[in-house]
Amino acid sequence: MLLTVDIGNTNVTIGVFEGERLATTIRMVTDTRRVMDEYVLLLLNLLKLHDIERQQIDSACICSVVPPLTGVFEEACRTCFNVTPLVVSAGVRTGLPILYDNPRDVGADRIVDAVAALRLYQPPLIVVDLGTATVFDAVSRQGEYLGGAIAPGINLAAEALFLNTSQLRRVELTAPKKAIGHNTVTAIQSGLLLGYASLITGMVQRFKDEIGQDARVIGTGGLVRVIAEEAKVFDAINPDLTLIGLRLIYEMNQPRSNPSKPPLQKGDKEGFSPSRRGTEGSQEESRGRSTGR
Repeated sequence: MLLTVDIGNTNVTIGVFEGERLATTIRMVTDTRRVMDEYVLLLLNLLKLHDIERQQIDSACICSVVPPLTGVFEEACRTCFNVTPLVVSAGVRTGLPILYDNPRDVGADRIVDAVAALRLYQPPLIVVDLGTATVFDAVSRQGEYLGGAIAPGINLAAEALFLNTSQLRRVELTAPKKAIGHNTVTAIQSGLLLGYASLITGMVQRFKDEIGQDARVIGTGGLVRVIAEEAKVFDAINPDLTLIGLRLIYEMNQPRSNPSKPPLQKGDKEGFSPSRRGTEGSQEESRGRSTGR
């Protein structure tokens, strides 16, 4: 079984794959104060809760936007399962040409999401990840990662509102029936939920103006279902997109007995570096696929 680990700023999301099937998902709070032994204990207990024994895990793949925890989970994988995980970083094969000014600046989770979206859906694509940050990523019709936009996440905005004002309080993240709030609670809910729905709708339209009106919009992240009812722009919602992307990248980086891909030419680079257009085999395969999952 393959263990996939997505270390985010708010949560660590773990998926266990049996072949292509996602057997189970586990979530834990991101806490940089925890030491490796604590994460080992937590991980083993949560896996056992889902009827997965440590001996069943024979490989692992990690992406992280929390550098202090990357090494912690690498060591946890070695301790728990006696495996050295693949960490998605510069130099890892992704099959995705990255047209960012500095490809190394792109968050690993953004690349992983784009890889999964490109395999599952027909480009051009707009991936909207609603987590700690609200992140928009664009994939061209040719299967190239173009870049995107980053805004504060809904919870982050709500917390900033609470911490930096004297009379506003935390509210439940549910959409009010009307945009005009008649009390402080519904006024805050309107600003957060309906305001962010408009932000997403507006940014998606701006992206479509640049990459094509036929671009598919894929929603993911822990808060996507909170906002999806109010922002009617999503063609598909896939909360497991990052975990699927980790599985795909892990598979790409395994030795192949009969490689069909031509060798790199002088000056070519892969992973988080600019890649030659049209040379990635998995990219070509993904253009013809659209599962709608």
